[in-house]
Amino acid sequence: MPEKKNSKSYLNKLEDIFSESDYFLRYEKGNFKSGWCELKNHKVIIVNKYYATEGKISTLLNILNTVDLEIKNLSDKNKKFLAELHQNKLKL
Repeated sequence: MPEKKNSKSYLNKLEDIFSESDYFLRYEKGNFKSGWCELKNHKVIIVNKYYATEGKISTLLNILNTVDLEIKNLSDKNKKFLAELHQNKLKL
């Protein structure tokens, strides 16, 4: 059975990609739009903690479309998942 795009395990896979990258993923409270920036030479992705799982996934997919990841730093498992995402055009 294929994994649902809006599932917690799908979110965990996306988070795992960022954990192996040079981006630091943070979930924060507040009334703001999620995004990414470079802060004192650190690449930071901030996602609204109050977003539902589907919103977090959508945000991370959008960010994944805009950032330049060092693919060589990813595990084989994450390289394969990232390739599947690109093959499916990140299903935005």
